[in-house]
Amino acid sequence: MKMDKMLKQVQKMQAQMTLAQEALADETVEGTSGGGMVTVKANGQGDIVSVSISKDVVDPDDVEMLEDLVLSAVKESIRLSRELAEKRLGGLTGGMSIPGIF
Repeated sequence: MKMDKMLKQVQKMQAQMTLAQEALADETVEGTSGGGMVTVKANGQGDIVSVSISKDVVDPDDVEMLEDLVLSAVKESIRLSRELAEKRLGGLTGGMSIPGIF
């Protein structure tokens, strides 16, 4: 394969990756815990965009339980965000694992 043709393909892939990564900022996933009592939303870039906590789960005498529920929902939303990014970007990389992409 000629070098100029390969370079054009790499540039095209880079442009597609940039567009796909930008689009991930507009997609959200939800991680929940406590049967939906705590919900954390993250975008496809892994940024937490909102946290929702039901009043029913707020107990001043059991803050540790609330902390555990929030942590669990955050971890779930980040995991789902990574899965979304892999799904959207994986096709562009042709299955190659590129450090820093996901």
